[in-house]
Amino acid sequence: MTLQLHHHPLASYCQKVLIALHENDHPFERVIVDLADMDQAAAFSRISPMMKMPALVDTERGETVLESTLIIEYLHAHHAGPAPLIPTDQKAARHARYFDRIFDNYVETPMQTIVFDRLRPEGKHDPFGVEQAHTQLATAYTYLESQIPQSGWIAGPFSMAECSAGPALFYGHIVSPIPAELPRCRTYLKRLMERPSFARVLKEAEPYFAMFPFREHMSRALDL
Repeated sequence: MTLQLHHHPLASYCQKVLIALHENDHPFERVIVDLADMDQAAAFSRISPMMKMPALVDTERGETVLESTLIIEYLHAHHAGPAPLIPTDQKAARHARYFDRIFDNYVETPMQTIVFDRLRPEGKHDPFGVEQAHTQLATAYTYLESQIPQSGWIAGPFSMAECSAGPALFYGHIVSPIPAELPRCRTYLKRLMERPSFARVLKEAEPYFAMFPFREHMSRALDL
């Protein structure tokens, strides 16, 4: 098989790429990486020196691609499917890329700050950093409420923006709920969770939900 995805089903950036792969029914080999396993971690470090997932290995082309956005760009360029995730229209493509960065930088990043703080040992927590992260998420939610259409997707057809949005908002809503006063944002997340590609990704992640640091709040998104 040409494509190998080194990933973990629970990881949000990995889910972003999995959505893209499922959208176009790309055949690929799954390599689930457990970084707590020293042998697996050592093997993965030779693929991704910064030890960040996901990593896509294209054995036919002899290419290794790191970073989720670049992987989606690579799939679009070299393994195009029937449902392109980057629009052909330049303005629409720019909007899709823009919102990809919005979800990664202003939803995903503060969400991870909150999650990783819970994993810190006693005495090493950063309450101020967590407070800032909650504020940034609230700002992002409010901005997105003004950008999300009542139906459909944020940049036209389903695109790379939604690949980013699904996992970011799913975990974001768990750690810092989207207020009821932002109905478009909440409905958008529900619409994303009902999309077959993301629904499949969440189903694949279910066996690992108990590992999530905020697992006691998982129902916030699952019962949205």
